[in-house]
Amino acid sequence: MSMAVVIDTDHKHWTEADLRTIPDDRNRYEIIDGELFVTPAPSLWHQELSASFFLAIRPYLKAHGIGNIVYAPADVVLADDTVLEPDLFVFPPIKGKLPARWEGAAGLLLAIEVISPGTARVDRTVKRRRYQQEGVPEYWIVDGDARIVERWRPADDRPEIISERLEWRPDPERPGLTVELPALFAAALGD
Repeated sequence: MSMAVVIDTDHKHWTEADLRTIPDDRNRYEIIDGELFVTPAPSLWHQELSASFFLAIRPYLKAHGIGNIVYAPADVVLADDTVLEPDLFVFPPIKGKLPARWEGAAGLLLAIEVISPGTARVDRTVKRRRYQQEGVPEYWIVDGDARIVERWRPADDRPEIISERLEWRPDPERPGLTVELPALFAAALGD
């Protein structure tokens, strides 16, 4: 089971520079407000769900020129002491070369986390609050066990729980995206 753990070291307050000194060991390292979190490499079903959401969203973004979707590992740098690595995130179109990392959440259109039992608490509390604080328009928590998506927006006290048809319209001037969740979950998880 993957477990997101706060690492207690001699560091009192981690920064992006500190994070860059950690050797690549296939774990996922994130810092949130100076605290270091580590999560082991994701499971196969986690990766299948991430890939399924990526494949559902990418053609829509390309067809309508709305933005780019990126999958982990890729950093979202919110502050010197906050570097997150969502499973997937969407940002507006960029002319020219894509950046190696995304700095600041102001332009993010969507962040997605596929939870596992060990990451659920951090994804639903610490990360969620930070994305809301940064004004990310939508944060989706994908729960493969429950076959639902929890949709959070910046002002929400509770998530919208979606189990059937997920509709997303990041640009009111363009058509929205509809994802049939039962079919997506069944295909990804082999049901």
